[in-house]
Amino acid sequence: MISTTLKWITGILEGLLAIPFLGGLFIIGAGWQPLAFMFVFHLITLIFSIRDKRFSVGSVVGMIANVIGVIPGIGWIMHTLTAIILLVDAALSRKVTKES
Repeated sequence: MISTTLKWITGILEGLLAIPFLGGLFIIGAGWQPLAFMFVFHLITLIFSIRDKRFSVGSVVGMIANVIGVIPGIGWIMHTLTAIILLVDAALSRKVTKES
């Protein structure tokens, strides 16, 4: 399922943005554009998840994280939580898909 693959990708990208200081430097250095890109990427992942009849809490949390990601400390926490949620969700989605 493509939604599971997208969850893995968005989870990994969120994890990279959650690296203390480096993620923040990347976001600020790129003029906050990574936050806009990730918001759209989370939206695409959510759409594919809904199409596959698998709602993605991680994608919703990711969109919220990218909106409030402009706040340095809160943004770091949100990116970390989003990465964890998405990677766990992707792993569980893969397990469910194998059992079906």
